[in-house]
Amino acid sequence: MRLGVLTEPDGENRVAIVPNSVKKLMKKGLEVFVEKNAGEKSNYSDSDYSDAGANICSRDEALSCEIIMSIRMLESFELREGMNLVCVADPFRHPEKIKSCIDSNVTLFSMDMIPRRLSRAQSMDVNSSQDNLAGYKAVLLGASYVSRGIPMMTTSAGTVKPAKVVIMGSGVAGLQAIATAKRLGAIVYASDVRKSAAEQIESVGGRFIEVEGMDDFEDESGYAKPLTPEFIKKVNDTVCEVASESDIIVTTARIFGRPAPITIPATAVSSFKSGAVIVDMNADVGGNCELTKPGEVYTTENGVIIVGTSNLPGTLANTASMLFSNNLTTFISSIISEGELIISDDDDILFGSPEGSDFHVPGMGGVLICKDGKIHENQTRLGGVL
Repeated sequence: MRLGVLTEPDGENRVAIVPNSVKKLMKKGLEVFVEKNAGEKSNYSDSDYSDAGANICSRDEALSCEIIMSIRMLESFELREGMNLVCVADPFRHPEKIKSCIDSNVTLFSMDMIPRRLSRAQSMDVNSSQDNLAGYKAVLLGASYVSRGIPMMTTSAGTVKPAKVVIMGSGVAGLQAIATAKRLGAIVYASDVRKSAAEQIESVGGRFIEVEGMDDFEDESGYAKPLTPEFIKKVNDTVCEVASESDIIVTTARIFGRPAPITIPATAVSSFKSGAVIVDMNADVGGNCELTKPGEVYTTENGVIIVGTSNLPGTLANTASMLFSNNLTTFISSIISEGELIISDDDDILFGSPEGSDFHVPGMGGVLICKDGKIHENQTRLGGVL
């Protein structure tokens, strides 16, 4: 079988497969075709790919391959019957794209639907690998915009106190943000709606901000649940009070398949000190700060800098591509045998864990979204929005 790697659209600097993965794919019996300049923006040259054994080709030739690897979802006019597409489709936010795949009889594997609680899925989890980098970069962005030093410094001219950083949310991105800020020398406070996260926060150097009435607001998939308006207000009030005296605030709260929850209302921003920096990691899905402008960095009337940079992993394109490629290579290698695609009915990665399993999530399948012109029967939650 032939596997095609595409150049991503404008605004996306990553590439789905890097040269180091080509030989691994070839060992599985795949021929690898890479669109010309696909890796250019992430510093992987065509010669790097050809030296690894890939064929450099036009977009049309790459699209003609039986398996297509990309980060972003393809445009509907590029879909064709019989295509096996592996990408991040974000199906709950873009159901119209899933309909296009169904109408075109495309077999779609959406890597953001990985059943992340399965131990076997961890090496394929693109969400975690990219969130890790995003959390790291968010703190660096905050440090670059704030007008003061981060660590405590003792000099002949006086002592500089360490900066105070607040991280809102302690999932993969949040924990990396806490660890990064701590390594830079900041005093780090962090919050989460899961009370059990306190130990994780403290293990990477953070101080847990506890809210009265807190419990483990986590769904069966391992993602944060939507909260009641009353509890959201209580959390916002408590955390924003701590943030009001902070130098850098990083927001990481994301609910799977839904708009990002507001964790910093406009009224809270007005109480933050001049020179404070808010880095909103979810600007592309509505933003956690009510005043975030997606893709923009601006200063409010009271001197707060709000950073709405989208696609933070894409700003670290070389490393992000390498990790993404490792995830995809591990996944596709698990369903390829002697150069042929094998879709096994008992593969939990593809279909989700069966009913009765500790990892079963009602209405949620795995990465296989649609095949043979219809949505997979396990994807009943997604079917409800199509």
